[in-house]
Amino acid sequence: MFRSLRFRLPAIFVMGIALAGLVATLVAIGLFQDYARDQSLEELRREARGVSRLYAEEAGRETLSARRLEEATGDKLYYAPAEAGIEPFPGQLLGLRRLPPEAIDSAELEASGVITFEFTPPGEDRVYLAVAHPLRLGAQTFGAVVAAKPKAELRERWTTLVQRLALAFMGGIIVAGVLAWYLSRRITGPVLALSRAADEVAEGRYEIDVPRVPGRDEVAHLAERFEEMATRLRETEELERNFLMSVSHELRTPLTAIRGHVEALREGVVEDPKLAADSLDVIALEAERLERLVGDVLDLAKLDAHRFTVLSEEVDMKRLLDRAYAAFGGEARRREIEYRQDVRSRPVIVSDGDRVLQIISNLLANAFRWTPDGGRIDLSLSAGNGTVSVAVADTGPGIAPEERERIFRPFWSRDGGGTGLGLAIASELATALGGRLEVASEPGSGSRFELKLPVA
Repeated sequence: MFRSLRFRLPAIFVMGIALAGLVATLVAIGLFQDYARDQSLEELRREARGVSRLYAEEAGRETLSARRLEEATGDKLYYAPAEAGIEPFPGQLLGLRRLPPEAIDSAELEASGVITFEFTPPGEDRVYLAVAHPLRLGAQTFGAVVAAKPKAELRERWTTLVQRLALAFMGGIIVAGVLAWYLSRRITGPVLALSRAADEVAEGRYEIDVPRVPGRDEVAHLAERFEEMATRLRETEELERNFLMSVSHELRTPLTAIRGHVEALREGVVEDPKLAADSLDVIALEAERLERLVGDVLDLAKLDAHRFTVLSEEVDMKRLLDRAYAAFGGEARRREIEYRQDVRSRPVIVSDGDRVLQIISNLLANAFRWTPDGGRIDLSLSAGNGTVSVAVADTGPGIAPEERERIFRPFWSRDGGGTGLGLAIASELATALGGRLEVASEPGSGSRFELKLPVA
């Protein structure tokens, strides 16, 4: 439980809030302590100044009462004589508590006019915060009036503040905990569902229901991508299954023909030399077909593993196009397909001639596969702006927009026939040669594949 994301997320969130609240509380207490002390000292300065002025003004009259002044100010009042034995205004400092002369620094008081200090009055055990103001009559200083208040009162102030902050802090922690729990469920719920879906995918079950996450945040993006991944894996598994079936069929057909002719030759069934030569030709053609199929699979594996070597040589595109064109002339005549070649320039490029020929041959093979008998196929060559273009156009059924990206996937075939490797290899080879393969097609209007290669 404690290692789960559902527990750790709210725990980290609440701990962060608690730490931030604790730091804020400590800072607030420190600031309030300084503020309360400064305010108290300012009050004590005003009281000490006012009391010393009153006593100086009332000299000779017994009209002042220290008790009444203390009741009015709420603080304790003391008198500290400048020297021992001096009694200023005999009988006038009524009720003021006496402090010994050494309780204050007379020199500092004379220099600064007012001093701040802490002391413990005689007979008490509490520490007081005090301000001393000189008591003067004319130019003569007789001592100092001291206004003081217990430091415990300051602690009571910030203790009250701490209690209120603690209540606010606990309330904030509760609110943060509820919010963290809610957010954790909103986040971890889809994540746990995706985790369970990932377990299903890991076990090979791709038919899963990926949870729908509302919004456009990272979790929703993850759910969308996971669903796309599961769909791709499902399609890949289906393509691989179709590929195995297609390859098995493609391999079985030539192997069956080869085995039949070999057994006929071995058992002496074919005695006519011409028939024997025909059987050997069939064996050679079927072996070549097998070699081409195995070569396609190996080429695709090398391209996927980035272990494909590309040669650099001068390639006469006109001659290469003639070779590709001539290879399909017989099939065009047999099927009465209008087969034309259009050469608009004779560029020479630096590339891998065999691989360029392989791309063009794959494009032509795809065109002949989908063009009906009596149709039309055009092979054209042009150059311009540092780019050579080879286009193969046919009058086949065309390609739907949603299938234009799939046709370049390995093992995918629109009708389930063939291996689905020709266009995939052509596209990968074009990229490996520094070019690209483009397609333009409309259903019912045929297709046009164009290979674009750099001159150098």
